[in-house]
Amino acid sequence: MKLSVIILNYNVRYFLELCLRSVEAAITNLDAEIIVVDNMSPDDSCDMVKQLFPNVKLIENKSNDGFSAGNNLGIKEAQGEYLCILNPDTVVAEDTFEILLKFADNTPDLGILGCKLIDGKGEFLPESKRNIPTPLVSIKKLFGYSKPYYAHHLSPDQTGKVPMLVGAFMIIKKRIYNEVGGLDEDYFMYGEDIDLSYKILKAGYQNYYNSETAVIHFKGESTLKDKAYAKRFNGAMQLFFEKHFKPNWIFNTLIWMGIKVVSIFYPKGEESFHEVIEYVFVSNKSNPQLQATLNKKLDTQAAVTNYLPNFEYILDTDFLGFKKAIEMVSKNHIKQPSTFKFLLKTSQVVLGSNSSKSRGEVIHIKNN
Repeated sequence: MKLSVIILNYNVRYFLELCLRSVEAAITNLDAEIIVVDNMSPDDSCDMVKQLFPNVKLIENKSNDGFSAGNNLGIKEAQGEYLCILNPDTVVAEDTFEILLKFADNTPDLGILGCKLIDGKGEFLPESKRNIPTPLVSIKKLFGYSKPYYAHHLSPDQTGKVPMLVGAFMIIKKRIYNEVGGLDEDYFMYGEDIDLSYKILKAGYQNYYNSETAVIHFKGESTLKDKAYAKRFNGAMQLFFEKHFKPNWIFNTLIWMGIKVVSIFYPKGEESFHEVIEYVFVSNKSNPQLQATLNKKLDTQAAVTNYLPNFEYILDTDFLGFKKAIEMVSKNHIKQPSTFKFLLKTSQVVLGSNSSKSRGEVIHIKNN
């Protein structure tokens, strides 16, 4: 088998459904499998997977032991030559895996392979490619200067070597994953992707960022960006330094001070607000129930060429396909001119996220 896609889910049932639909479309021409590990979600994620995706291998974890432990459960069952660790709040294009696996097969020194990640408004996510978070770089980021933290030697549209990749989307050979010890379960959440990237480099492999394909990462669905997030993230960074850099007491004091400052002044995560003056349904079919739910004029259009401020575009992936839908979002170049949602016909919802720092939105379509 060529590829195993591992998706760790916790309590994001509708985003998981959208993700699975995109992954199923993306592995049509591949010898591949999908493994979902559910970390004891209180919603009906597991029932949804069983009902709508019978070919997906589902592992129902009876406890929530964190990102690394959950993914490792799935990876133990994986049969693929390559692993793709994928967040449930992502959308991949139909050719994403084919593009990246072709690159991987032709890159002998490859460790981890990542790609361009964009948020639900089409903005590039800089964590797609990062530098090694040395103590000095990390202290700067902790106190608000984050530029050295990201790998700016490559533009978002260039392909090349980068030190660090993000756990929301990474491809790696299972053999190499096992060789370096995989995701370290000492990390509950955050830091484990940096730790794995660094172990790959120390083992003599190279990590690569590939810009030829874009993946939407709603991001806010995985973790609300609030003070608790900041404390967990910085605590994970401290663990990383202890494992790899052996920091001295001066560094430990600065990190402790930074965590205290962040815990006091980090802005509270809030639901994003975006005034919508009109909705545009991008489809080849009308949807009266959707129109009634949104209670606004809903135009049915087969193509959109110019985005308008405060318009929200409802994307029908059955009509557009996932690659075209991602392209529409990614070409949203003007500063916050519009927002996007995806239609899930089976579950009769539209969903998306207008900010990577807050929860996304799920709108249930009313039945007339």
